[in-house]
Amino acid sequence: LQKILILLHVTTCVAVGKTLMILFPNAMKRYILKQGEKSRMNENPKFSYENWGPTFFSFKYLLFVLKVKWKRLEDEAYEGHPAPNTPVVTFNGEVCHLFDFMQDNRPLILNFGSCT
Repeated sequence: LQKILILLHVTTCVAVGKTLMILFPNAMKRYILKQGEKSRMNENPKFSYENWGPTFFSFKYLLFVLKVKWKRLEDEAYEGHPAPNTPVVTFNGEVCHLFDFMQDNRPLILNFGSCT
């Protein structure tokens, strides 16, 4: 049910965005550039709006956003519910899942930190 709701929401947003890009191209360009300031995409002079702006609200954009949002559904953890079996990458570059490291009934402890 959640995936269907996300599909409807993202499809509606893409359809409205595409329609607005057709009807009001200059206003949408200003809006998209304003959004780009938050991620600092606009600071790269070799990465102009003409390179990435038209991809907004395209079919590939729709598929990408759906993929990301659906993937995030699997990664959400809620208090009192089972933990998600999130994919992880080993130092060797091998992709496995968090539960692969569990042994019998022993608790699995995750230690997050950094090495400098």
